[in-house]
Amino acid sequence: MGDIQDKVNIDDKLFLNSYDVDTTSHLAIKDSTVCSNCNEKVCTFICPAHVYEWKDAKLIVGYEGCLECGACRIGCSHDNIDWTYPRGGFGIQFRLG
Repeated sequence: MGDIQDKVNIDDKLFLNSYDVDTTSHLAIKDSTVCSNCNEKVCTFICPAHVYEWKDAKLIVGYEGCLECGACRIGCSHDNIDWTYPRGGFGIQFRLG
């Protein structure tokens, strides 16, 4: 095993990825009132890319940084996230990550 100094943290690995961002989001909230009444707000902490953020009592979806893992749609107990893959050629391009 290598030294602890040989290990790369997750932020460094994510930095190696690149994105070809589409102008149209592949993520959508089906009903914003459901999110407003949600006590768990799972999407804000289950997403490893922190795509979902509450700002001024509104859920902001920063689809541009999505890792396309689908954790948000699985974690949302209200099935309130419309998740699809980005259009062909758009989205994340993993590089040694």
